[in-house]
Amino acid sequence: MTELGLCWAPPGGFKVVWAGPGSAMLAKVFSLFLWLHFAAGQDTPEPAPQPSSSNTEGDLLFLLDSSASVSRYEFSKVKEFMWDLLHPFTFGPRDVQTSIIHISTTPSMEFPFDQHLSGDSLRKAIGGTRQRMGDTNTGKALSLAKEKLFSSEAGARPDVPKVLVWVTDGFSTDDISEPMQLLKDMGVTVFIVSTGRGNFLQLSAAASAPSDAHLHFVDVDDLPIITQQLRDAIRDVIRANRLHATDVTSSSFRLVWPPLLAQDGGFYSLEYGPGGDPTARSTLQVPGAQSSLVLRQLAPGTSRVLLAAGTTYEVALIPESNVRYFPPQRTRVTTLPEEISPVQVLISDSGPHSFQVSWAPVLDSVASYQVLYGPLPGSSARLLQVDGSHNSTLLEHLAPNTTYLVTVTAIYRSGKERSLSAKACTLQEGSRVRHLRFEDAGPGSVRASWDAAAGAVRGYRVRCRRQSGASSVLSVSPQVHSVLLSDLPRGSRGRVCVQPLYSDQPGPRLCRSVHRQPATEAQGYRHREQDRLQ
Repeated sequence: MTELGLCWAPPGGFKVVWAGPGSAMLAKVFSLFLWLHFAAGQDTPEPAPQPSSSNTEGDLLFLLDSSASVSRYEFSKVKEFMWDLLHPFTFGPRDVQTSIIHISTTPSMEFPFDQHLSGDSLRKAIGGTRQRMGDTNTGKALSLAKEKLFSSEAGARPDVPKVLVWVTDGFSTDDISEPMQLLKDMGVTVFIVSTGRGNFLQLSAAASAPSDAHLHFVDVDDLPIITQQLRDAIRDVIRANRLHATDVTSSSFRLVWPPLLAQDGGFYSLEYGPGGDPTARSTLQVPGAQSSLVLRQLAPGTSRVLLAAGTTYEVALIPESNVRYFPPQRTRVTTLPEEISPVQVLISDSGPHSFQVSWAPVLDSVASYQVLYGPLPGSSARLLQVDGSHNSTLLEHLAPNTTYLVTVTAIYRSGKERSLSAKACTLQEGSRVRHLRFEDAGPGSVRASWDAAAGAVRGYRVRCRRQSGASSVLSVSPQVHSVLLSDLPRGSRGRVCVQPLYSDQPGPRLCRSVHRQPATEAQGYRHREQDRLQ
């Protein structure tokens, strides 16, 4: 059993990552460190011209975070990244078509897929794209993407690969899981580029599998680092008229091919087996209207090949039609090395009597999970059983201000077990500030007051984020329950958060928005008279 511990429980929680052999995320971070270390002493070279990608055909849709959570500088850098990613491709009705959907309060499509069919036209269109602002309703934008990716009115084509590239700062104000899964079920390959902190578990589940190949975390200023890698991955998906594999794991993969028989009737014969062993092959009959199929690990005792980790399979798709001849299509697929779970445990949403436990990855080879938890120090513990298809659970009825040891154990179908432990802390009882209120204190000031938080408060931290102007942070003693906030003229907006501070950890914040109404002429006269008399 591997144990890693971190005992600090702010409202956002903390992440515990196991960095053992085979950790792909650690390898990425280490490679990036070496790259930056080398680049620090080198002159920045001019970007080399990219070869044209003329043997590609597909509809490529960018899901662009255009909400107010993204700064104008970040938005401009993402637009540069989009064009750098696209410009080597050839655009046209028999090549690549692309479009943009804005994530905002109400999602919108920037232009149809078939509007910009030359590189120069597309470059100008991307450059002219304007930020929409508003909320980050990514779920709504994904529902619109599902509609537009398969709509002839939006310029989409019915018989080409579909790719979605979601560029995000990592946050969404609505649910993304259901609309994203619908897109993937319809054969859309999903790449995610997160320029913010984001929820690793949520984004890993949203991206196509394997997430290491389809999910990138990178600062907005370092987007060029991943451009070539992402472009090559997209090119592999949209190579024209070929059988190819997506969503490759250690025990399954999805086969995707052009719908050759959709109108001719007939069926496909699908043959697959490990390379170099023609005797260990299986054959499936697939309906002619189908253009994708998932091959996954099968139960022992079946007559079909049992997919194994780290194995290369040869696949042949043979169209059988009485109308015309179609040549067989072939591809080779190598499954990933055997995955282990859990390799990561996340503690979040801590309260006085509960916290959320999540883990990753979720594997088909795991039958169930056991979550063992108990206070430290102590000898008592409770055991919770979780279905193998789930990756989180809520632990409730806990003691406040207590450290717990949580152990997540994966029970594999083979009988093997693997465990990972983490420490978590519950919050103090009743440690939230209550009744935050505002009082007009003059033409440019507001007094913020609150009721004291419970427990041994060591002080309060007051943060004011102004609509225009600099943010400010004040720290006051535990006896002080109000502060004067300046630089808030009439007609302006701001957001004020008050957080109690304890000896071991900060308490949860209480936040409220303040909107100062514009001054009337009479109010302005009274304030000027007061200033004159003073």
